[in-house]
Amino acid sequence: MPCSPRLAAAVAAISVLAPGASAAMDDFLRASSSAPTAIRLCGDSGDDRIKTADCKKAGYDKLVAQIDKAFDAALPKLPANVRPLLKRDQAWFNEMIIDAADVLADSDEDELKTGFAAALRRRAAALEGMASGRPGLSGNWVNAFGHFTLTPSEGGAYRLAADLRGDYGGDRRRTCKLTADLKPSGTAWLSGPVLIEAETAPDKPKTNMATDATGASAKPPSIKLRRQGDTLRIVGTIDDEEFDGLNDCSSMWQVTGSYFAAGKDAASDKADTAFIAPTFDCTRPETATDEEICADPDLADNDQRLNRAWKALQPRLDEATRRTLIDDQRNWVKSQTEQFPEFLHPAWNKQSSQVHFTVDARDHVNGLQRERLALLEGFDDKRSGLAGVWLAYNAIIKVTVEKDGALKAAGWKWDQGDWKAGCDYEMTGKVTGGAFRSDEQRKNPDTLERDHAMLIVNRQDDAFARKRTGKDGTEDSADEAKCKRRLDNSSTARLFPARPSPDIDSFKGSIR
Repeated sequence: MPCSPRLAAAVAAISVLAPGASAAMDDFLRASSSAPTAIRLCGDSGDDRIKTADCKKAGYDKLVAQIDKAFDAALPKLPANVRPLLKRDQAWFNEMIIDAADVLADSDEDELKTGFAAALRRRAAALEGMASGRPGLSGNWVNAFGHFTLTPSEGGAYRLAADLRGDYGGDRRRTCKLTADLKPSGTAWLSGPVLIEAETAPDKPKTNMATDATGASAKPPSIKLRRQGDTLRIVGTIDDEEFDGLNDCSSMWQVTGSYFAAGKDAASDKADTAFIAPTFDCTRPETATDEEICADPDLADNDQRLNRAWKALQPRLDEATRRTLIDDQRNWVKSQTEQFPEFLHPAWNKQSSQVHFTVDARDHVNGLQRERLALLEGFDDKRSGLAGVWLAYNAIIKVTVEKDGALKAAGWKWDQGDWKAGCDYEMTGKVTGGAFRSDEQRKNPDTLERDHAMLIVNRQDDAFARKRTGKDGTEDSADEAKCKRRLDNSSTARLFPARPSPDIDSFKGSIR
């Protein structure tokens, strides 16, 4: 997949990493704010979802015109660094309503028509009510998927009430009503758990706790929020994907997002309204991941930290390690560019990939950044031997020494966006002649060896992988593949030493 046209700041100071041409970037990686914001539903060409006559009969044409007019009026009110976020929000609404229109075109159900018109009316009202310059947090906040209301309470806390609705047509609806009490957390964020009302017997009071399948108390989802310039940034955390303790919430996957002030009532409170800027220009984000970094203060701060850590690390490295790390960083930047769009519309969720999974997508960008920070800020250039955690843009492995002196290594290597192509590392053996060789009795055993500050895993597998299949696609049974999916995938990796960190110590395999 072609590289992003904007390389992250962590490599921006390196002249050899020149940006690629914008035309080379795949469309799904591009910033949503670069897409058309006008809604195209009605017409008689092949690109139009609903015929002109049907639109006029149902009144959809007037609603679409109302939305377009309201958006054009709302956009200039916002600061330049926030306008791309509203453009993205409008592009996401367009994606959702077009999906719903496709379903509507194949159905004549009155319920679908009613819901479709209601979604258009809600969007028009949200855009028409948008305001700018709100000084605090209290009041109403809206985006493409619904709205939040924040009410101040004692001690700097707030009561949050949410009403989210994502309607992609038919049974592809995502609705969520929830409340949460958010308190100062010692950081710039307010945070707190979602309030859960578990079902109880009629003669017993309701509780705010749910239980899991074993009867144990289940940890409810949590929410945190803070201002990001003229937007309200809300982040939802779902530790247990199977959590079902929300009676009025079918899905929390669209809680995370940028919300815009709505209503003409002035907020009675005040908040820090600073815009935490990353190392690039948020008035012109080039990729979908860029937009998300601009939208989120934590992600923007991570971007700044990555830049500082990269610059601080360079003088400490020998030339061979530095050259290899530059190449690894280039690949990591490409991975970060792909991360948000891949998890926003996950292809492996075949029945609902068109839904905007904003919670998961944001969490994966944050995790990828923090994992990289663990390496760059905690680069263990004084490490001797093989023991410890080793990390690269596409692999991680932990090597431990057993009581009998044997070495045990576990980890995995992945291909970005291809969840079936991973290679698992599970090996035991001893060091002989300065290199580790596993106990496997096979032609191509697992190996570990040091090279300057780096660790090379399975150096020979690059050569073996190219020989595993013949020109006719048949397998060479003389050598067993080390990766899950393709015989010609290589498990070879070159990794770097990282000190212990909560962001990498408990690593596990997952979709990248």
